[in-house]
Order: sequence, then C-alpha cells, then structure tokens
Amino acid sequence: MPLDPDAELMVKVRRGSRAAFETLMTKYHKPVINMIFQSISDPVEAEDLAQNVFLQIWKTRSRYKPTAKFSTWLFTIARNMCLNEVRRRARHRAESLDQPPKETADGTEQPLQVADPTAMSADDAALRGELHKQVEAALRTLPEVQRTAMMLLRHKEMPYEDIAKVLGCSLSATKSIIHRARETLRARLKPYLRP
Repeated sequence: MPLDPDAELMVKVRRGSRAAFETLMTKYHKPVINMIFQSISDPVEAEDLAQNVFLQIWKTRSRYKPTAKFSTWLFTIARNMCLNEVRRRARHRAESLDQPPKETADGTEQPLQVADPTAMSADDAALRGELHKQVEAALRTLPEVQRTAMMLLRHKEMPYEDIAKVLGCSLSATKSIIHRARETLRARLKPYLRP
C-alpha cells in the first residue's frame, strides 16, 4: 500500500533529511499551533509547545514507522504534549486555565487566528467577528477531548477514523464525543444562529 506523501517525507526525515523535515514543519506548524491553542488558550505557550512537538519529532525520527497517516501521528504527539502541559499547569497553578483571552495594549482582544483577508462590509465583518469570537469562546468551554476532536474535524477536516486514533479511542466513542460536542456548541450558540 503506497504511503501518503507526508509519511514518505517523514521516512526521508527518519533517514536524516532536513529538507523533508522543513517541508513538514512548514505545512503543519500553524495547524499544530492552532490545535494546541484550543487546549491552552495561550498563544505564546502554544508557539513554544508547537516547537517542542517538532523538536520531539526530530529527536525521535529514527523510531518513526509509517503505520498510519503522518498527520494522525503528528497530532497524537501534539495532543499528548498538550495533556502534559495541562497537567503541569494544574500542579503549578500560575494562572487559571479558564482565563479569558488576553487583550492587546489598545484594549482589543488578541485574535485567535489570522483574520480572513477577503473584502466585506464593515457590518458583515463585525458580525462575522462577533460570531467567530462566540464560537471560539464556546469551544474553550468544551472538555479537552471534545475540543480536540472538534478542532481536528473543523480545521484539519480529519476523518473520524484518524481522529479516533489521535484520541486513542474507538470510532463509535469518537462519533459520540463529536456528537456531544456539537450538541453543546449548538445549545451555547443558539442565540447567534438563524431560526
């Protein structure tokens, strides 16, 4: 069975190819940061943990076995690193995990992701921005496993089978997790949805 292109690149990384590693980092750096950010809500720490994910991949490259899609393997590593960070924070309560998003110097909320550059009216942009803010806030209230599943489904459009592997649970459990997350989000976002 042919490998997915990313797994082929990782096989090259296993052999020591820095160029293949750079290619994978370029492709997956922002998605990994976004996934981590969904768990810890700290953009600086998300960047640091993403760097650690790729450092871990480089250090353990000789043990890579292309038994699953590369993205599944990568997001499993990222999820484990997030869980370790959440546990570390729980032991060393420096700040609340439920802390609201940080504000910039001018008092505006720090964006969760790069804004969509497509042109639209100011009213439409404001409505879209408000909806985006409410969706992100609702996602942050989900339990970690539901938040991770939704992020993989939403941002990476990962198949349920791969999400199950990342979460380390069965396909039926994954479907149930996603269903519960959607129901919770639907209830929390009901005031913002059209009738």
